[in-house]
Amino acid sequence: MQIRRARMDELDRIMQMYEAGRQFMRAHGNLEQWTGGYPQRELIEKDCQEGILYLCEENREPLAVFMYREGTDPTYGVIDSGVWLEEERPYAVIHRIVSTAAGKGAASFCVNWGVQQSGNLRIDTHETNFPMQNMLKKNGFVRCGIVYMSDGSPRVAFQKIQKD
Repeated sequence: MQIRRARMDELDRIMQMYEAGRQFMRAHGNLEQWTGGYPQRELIEKDCQEGILYLCEENREPLAVFMYREGTDPTYGVIDSGVWLEEERPYAVIHRIVSTAAGKGAASFCVNWGVQQSGNLRIDTHETNFPMQNMLKKNGFVRCGIVYMSDGSPRVAFQKIQKD
Protein backbone atom coordinates (compact mmCIF):
# COMPACT_ATOMS: atom_id res chain seq x y z
CA MET A 1 0.00 0.00 0.00
CA GLN A 2 1.05 3.54 -0.60
CA ILE A 3 -0.32 6.96 0.27
CA ARG A 4 -0.38 9.98 -1.99
CA ARG A 5 -2.27 13.23 -2.37
CA ALA A 6 -5.64 12.90 -4.09
CA ARG A 7 -6.29 14.68 -7.38
CA MET A 8 -9.32 16.67 -8.47
CA ASP A 9 -10.01 14.25 -11.32
CA GLU A 10 -10.56 11.49 -8.72
CA LEU A 11 -13.38 13.24 -6.86
CA ASP A 12 -16.21 11.20 -8.38
CA ARG A 13 -14.58 7.96 -7.23
CA ILE A 14 -13.80 9.47 -3.82
CA MET A 15 -17.40 10.54 -3.34
CA GLN A 16 -18.48 6.98 -4.16
CA MET A 17 -16.14 5.77 -1.41
CA TYR A 18 -17.77 8.15 1.07
CA GLU A 19 -21.24 6.97 0.06
CA ALA A 20 -20.20 3.35 0.59
CA GLY A 21 -18.78 4.39 3.98
CA ARG A 22 -22.09 5.94 5.00
CA GLN A 23 -23.87 2.73 4.01
CA PHE A 24 -21.38 0.65 6.01
CA MET A 25 -21.97 2.82 9.07
CA ARG A 26 -25.74 2.39 8.83
CA ALA A 27 -25.41 -1.37 8.38
CA HIS A 28 -23.29 -1.54 11.55
CA GLY A 29 -25.59 0.47 13.82
CA ASN A 30 -23.99 3.90 13.41
CA LEU A 31 -27.09 5.84 12.42
CA GLU A 32 -26.00 9.36 13.40
CA GLN A 33 -22.54 9.92 11.94
CA TRP A 34 -22.09 11.34 8.44
CA THR A 35 -25.75 12.24 7.94
CA GLY A 36 -27.16 14.77 5.50
CA GLY A 37 -24.68 13.80 2.80
CA TYR A 38 -21.62 14.59 4.92
CA PRO A 39 -18.93 14.96 3.86
CA GLN A 40 -20.24 17.14 1.06
CA ARG A 41 -18.44 17.31 -2.26
CA GLU A 42 -17.57 20.99 -1.69
CA LEU A 43 -15.67 20.09 1.49
CA ILE A 44 -13.81 17.26 -0.23
CA GLU A 45 -12.97 19.54 -3.16
CA LYS A 46 -11.60 22.11 -0.70
CA ASP A 47 -9.49 19.45 1.03
CA CYS A 48 -8.14 18.37 -2.35
CA GLN A 49 -7.36 21.93 -3.44
CA GLU A 50 -5.54 22.56 -0.16
CA GLY A 51 -3.45 19.42 -0.65
CA ILE A 52 -4.69 17.74 2.55
CA LEU A 53 -6.78 14.97 0.97
CA TYR A 54 -4.93 11.67 0.67
CA LEU A 55 -5.58 8.35 -1.03
CA CYS A 56 -4.27 5.00 0.08
CA GLU A 57 -3.95 2.68 -2.88
CA GLU A 58 -2.49 -0.60 -4.00
CA ASN A 59 -1.84 -1.41 -7.65
CA ARG A 60 -3.57 1.88 -8.51
CA GLU A 61 -6.76 0.71 -6.77
CA PRO A 62 -8.05 3.25 -4.19
CA LEU A 63 -8.50 1.53 -0.83
CA ALA A 64 -9.02 4.48 1.53
CA VAL A 65 -9.29 8.25 1.55
CA PHE A 66 -8.76 10.72 4.39
CA MET A 67 -7.93 14.29 5.30
CA TYR A 68 -4.57 14.76 7.03
CA ARG A 69 -3.34 18.10 8.33
CA GLU A 70 -0.58 19.14 10.68
CA GLY A 71 -1.29 21.87 13.20
CA THR A 72 -3.89 22.68 15.81
CA ASP A 73 -7.51 21.85 15.17
CA PRO A 74 -10.33 23.84 16.81
CA THR A 75 -12.28 20.60 17.34
CA TYR A 76 -9.62 19.54 19.83
CA GLY A 77 -9.38 22.81 21.77
CA VAL A 78 -11.63 21.53 24.56
CA ILE A 79 -11.76 17.95 25.79
CA ASP A 80 -14.21 16.66 28.41
CA SER A 81 -14.11 13.49 30.52
CA GLY A 82 -10.39 13.09 30.02
CA VAL A 83 -7.15 14.72 28.88
CA TRP A 84 -4.88 14.56 25.87
CA LEU A 85 -1.78 12.40 26.26
CA GLU A 86 0.37 15.34 25.23
CA GLU A 87 -0.56 19.03 25.15
CA GLU A 88 2.75 20.75 24.43
CA ARG A 89 4.00 18.93 21.36
CA PRO A 90 2.62 19.85 17.91
CA TYR A 91 0.16 17.34 16.51
CA ALA A 92 -1.57 16.36 13.29
CA VAL A 93 -5.13 15.24 12.69
CA ILE A 94 -6.95 12.80 10.47
CA HIS A 95 -10.59 13.45 9.63
CA ARG A 96 -13.06 11.91 7.19
CA ILE A 97 -11.29 8.56 6.81
CA VAL A 98 -13.10 5.83 4.90
CA SER A 99 -11.90 2.57 3.40
CA THR A 100 -13.39 0.35 0.73
CA ALA A 101 -14.57 -3.21 1.18
CA ALA A 102 -11.45 -4.32 -0.71
CA GLY A 103 -9.26 -2.23 1.56
CA LYS A 104 -8.77 -4.65 4.44
CA GLY A 105 -6.13 -3.10 6.67
CA ALA A 106 -6.09 0.18 4.73
CA ALA A 107 -7.50 2.32 7.55
CA SER A 108 -4.81 0.95 9.89
CA PHE A 109 -2.19 1.68 7.26
CA CYS A 110 -3.47 5.27 6.97
CA VAL A 111 -3.54 6.11 10.67
CA ASN A 112 -0.11 4.58 11.19
CA TRP A 113 1.18 6.62 8.24
CA GLY A 114 -0.21 9.72 9.98
CA VAL A 115 1.61 8.85 13.20
CA GLN A 116 4.85 8.33 11.25
CA GLN A 117 4.47 11.74 9.57
CA SER A 118 3.79 13.74 12.72
CA GLY A 119 4.79 11.61 15.71
CA ASN A 120 1.61 12.84 17.44
CA LEU A 121 -1.78 12.16 15.89
CA ARG A 122 -5.30 12.98 17.06
CA ILE A 123 -8.49 11.55 15.60
CA ASP A 124 -12.12 11.29 16.67
CA THR A 125 -15.19 9.24 15.86
CA HIS A 126 -18.82 8.87 16.80
CA GLU A 127 -19.67 6.96 19.98
CA THR A 128 -21.49 4.28 17.95
CA ASN A 129 -18.74 3.81 15.38
CA PHE A 130 -17.39 0.66 17.02
CA PRO A 131 -15.47 -0.60 13.95
CA MET A 132 -13.47 2.66 13.91
CA GLN A 133 -12.92 2.65 17.68
CA ASN A 134 -11.74 -0.96 17.56
CA MET A 135 -9.36 -0.22 14.67
CA LEU A 136 -7.86 2.72 16.58
CA LYS A 137 -7.40 0.72 19.78
CA LYS A 138 -5.86 -2.17 17.82
CA ASN A 139 -3.31 0.31 16.44
CA GLY A 140 -2.29 1.67 19.83
CA PHE A 141 -4.46 4.79 19.99
CA VAL A 142 -5.62 5.80 23.45
CA ARG A 143 -9.12 7.04 24.16
CA CYS A 144 -8.58 10.49 25.69
CA GLY A 145 -12.08 11.91 26.22
CA ILE A 146 -14.91 13.66 24.43
CA VAL A 147 -14.58 16.54 21.97
CA TYR A 148 -17.33 18.50 20.26
CA MET A 149 -17.93 19.29 16.62
CA SER A 150 -18.81 22.82 15.50
CA ASP A 151 -22.50 21.87 15.76
CA GLY A 152 -22.01 20.75 19.37
CA SER A 153 -22.27 17.01 18.72
CA PRO A 154 -19.88 14.88 20.80
CA ARG A 155 -17.16 12.61 19.46
CA VAL A 156 -14.83 10.15 21.15
CA ALA A 157 -11.27 11.48 20.87
CA PHE A 158 -8.15 9.35 20.48
CA GLN A 159 -4.45 10.12 20.33
CA LYS A 160 -1.29 8.20 19.54
CA ILE A 161 2.22 9.42 20.15
CA GLN A 162 5.10 7.73 18.39
CA LYS A 163 7.65 6.38 20.81
CA ASP A 164 11.20 7.52 20.12
